[in-house]
Amino acid sequence: MKLSVIICTYNRAKYLYNLLKSIAQNTLGKNNFEVLLIDNNSNDNTISVLEQFKTDFPEMEIRYFFENRQGLSFARNRGIKEATGEVLVYVDDDALVNKEYLQSYFDFFQKNTTACAAGGPIIPIYETKEPKWMSFFTKQLLTAYLYKGEKVKTFRQSEFPGGGNAAYRKCVFEKVGLFNTQLGRKGESLSGAEEKDIFDKMRSLKMSVFYLPQSILYHLIPQRKLEQDYFNNLTCSIGKSEQMRTLNISKGKYAKRLIAECVKWAATLFLFCGYMLTFAPQKGWKLLLFRYNVTKGLLKK
Repeated sequence: MKLSVIICTYNRAKYLYNLLKSIAQNTLGKNNFEVLLIDNNSNDNTISVLEQFKTDFPEMEIRYFFENRQGLSFARNRGIKEATGEVLVYVDDDALVNKEYLQSYFDFFQKNTTACAAGGPIIPIYETKEPKWMSFFTKQLLTAYLYKGEKVKTFRQSEFPGGGNAAYRKCVFEKVGLFNTQLGRKGESLSGAEEKDIFDKMRSLKMSVFYLPQSILYHLIPQRKLEQDYFNNLTCSIGKSEQMRTLNISKGKYAKRLIAECVKWAATLFLFCGYMLTFAPQKGWKLLLFRYNVTKGLLKK
């Protein structure tokens, strides 16, 4: 069995070398994986960083592809097309991985031949410091934080791995189709939901998705991702992406999502009161703003 590690990148040269280095320093033998770098129209020094890495780590197999159709889903799909491995591992371009990262995925899929997909913890590493208004819920939103303990387990029906640390058997995409190119980030746009769309299709076919505690991704969080404009843009984009995703399925699916949003509002108000009573008003107000922006995006024409 072979892994194809797919890195879709857009103007993240600043982080790229250290990410590739962390992959090169993994414990899994180099003949058991390949790395595909899918450049989605970067206009920074991505190429020169890649060339420097190849010079420094000539033993690691890495293939470069330029995808000129703008959008993360286009880049993800290009990775599926070019990959030669049985298991595809998507890794965010602004991250680092632990030394056991690939070995954990390799051992799991080799042992569990019916497992269709898996994902591991995502731990934020702040380039500045975590703001006081950050709560468990806003951390999940802004940093993709994910941690479900130290044991392998299946994701519950409503849960799925973070898109920046997820692995799929390649045959999955033959059954559910490719990533929806109407969804996902495009350039500086913060739209998403392309991973949720795939996992929902997998669940409808009873495909199993697992949590692997030893495949850890450290997500680097710059200061700009903690600023108000970014927060508002991202949360509104979440709502808009959900509108697009559900309407693409049916009006009934969209209506169910609106009902779910009402339930989420009830939970948000409950949590808001809890934060106020425990003298953490900043966390409460930020959570309220998050819900308001998502709803606004869901309803936006």
